[in-house]
Amino acid sequence: MEKRNVIIIGSGPAGLTAAIYSARANLNPLLFEGYQSGGQLMITTEVENFPGFKDGIMGPELMEELKSQAEKFGTEFISSDVTKVELSADKKIIWDEDEAYEAKAVIIATGATANLLGLPNEKRLMGRGVSACATCDGFFFKDKEIALVGGGDSAMEEATYLTRFASKVFVIHRRDQFRASKIMIQKAKENPKIEFILNSTVEDILGDAKVTGIRIKNVISGDISDLKVEGVFIAIGHTPNTTLFKGLVDIDEKGYIVTGTDKQKRTATKIPGVFACGDVQDSIYKQAITAAGSGCAAALDAERYIESME
Repeated sequence: MEKRNVIIIGSGPAGLTAAIYSARANLNPLLFEGYQSGGQLMITTEVENFPGFKDGIMGPELMEELKSQAEKFGTEFISSDVTKVELSADKKIIWDEDEAYEAKAVIIATGATANLLGLPNEKRLMGRGVSACATCDGFFFKDKEIALVGGGDSAMEEATYLTRFASKVFVIHRRDQFRASKIMIQKAKENPKIEFILNSTVEDILGDAKVTGIRIKNVISGDISDLKVEGVFIAIGHTPNTTLFKGLVDIDEKGYIVTGTDKQKRTATKIPGVFACGDVQDSIYKQAITAAGSGCAAALDAERYIESME
């Protein structure tokens, strides 16, 4: 069985930043990037809020730059998915189908997946008017009318945020009651740019090269109507990619890995030598730059852990 200092699972901003720091510390990290590498930025068009790129950068291009930087310092990549893990204080084994690798430290950076509606045109128009991140893409919809789907606190927060740019935000919700807290609902209702369309679902997203509208169904009357908008924001939550780690590390009620169990190591899980960073443990910020920052922290924590072992 091949033995490594650090194994990183995940190839988004958190995993790749952890790889850069681990490699520069001469830990020769092995990174499992998965068959769908690059994380959520691979379905993002232009990224304008990542420091260092004043003119913006395309999401896939940013991920390629991060990967090249990690490779430059000696990170080894495996493109397949991790199929099984064994994590304990004494032993950390990662399986890639039939191949097994043992590590002194493991960094989990598997990210989270935005929950989508499952509509035919949703993925096709992702980045062309469809978005799952208001803070990432709101700026591109200045003085435009847009729609937002959702009814929780994050949906109300994102709808309010989007009014900084959009001329109108239609909030589509399948019921007439919201999961959001009263204060968040009140704030949204008092915003003159927000209009609620309740008891309604989005049946399809319209447009060829970019979004031109949405098709809405009233769940009570069954009536179908088209609404002209230039953007659609999906705000129905995220699902952390934690299936591999259930029963091994602590996971909170939202499905995120619990970290900070060691006050000296803020990315530490309850298992010594196992760390988590990025959207798999961050239910609050969910930004590329905060994921990168926590990837840096996880690498530093892993380095200190290995030093303490030796």
